[in-house]
Amino acid sequence: MEASHTIRKINLYVLLEGENFMINKIFADTEKTLGCNFMLVDVVPVYEYKNKQKTDKISGYRYVVALPEHAFEKIGVKIEGQQLLEKPDKEYPLVEFENLEMTVFFFFFFYAITSVATGISII
Repeated sequence: MEASHTIRKINLYVLLEGENFMINKIFADTEKTLGCNFMLVDVVPVYEYKNKQKTDKISGYRYVVALPEHAFEKIGVKIEGQQLLEKPDKEYPLVEFENLEMTVFFFFFFYAITSVATGISII
């Protein structure tokens, strides 16, 4: 079964001399960018940091999904708050995200992508 996706937001940033400069906001079709299916493969806690030090307090969870249309490349999507789904043990369910946002940070010779959402559900 293929997931139906709506348009999600992708923000682009460039880092110059240690400061963030917003260069553009792009609205992208996730079907063309990420594919049609997200397979949940892992769920890991995200810890809060204070003064650049990791604390024991869990602030949310990162849901790691494989992208079958991209040779099973994986992305992690952070959702603040309580754990919404359990880590799969044998089968990898197809999931969809609510309000998925991806931010691309360009550094001098490479880029990094962060992904956040407000919810996740099995389809």
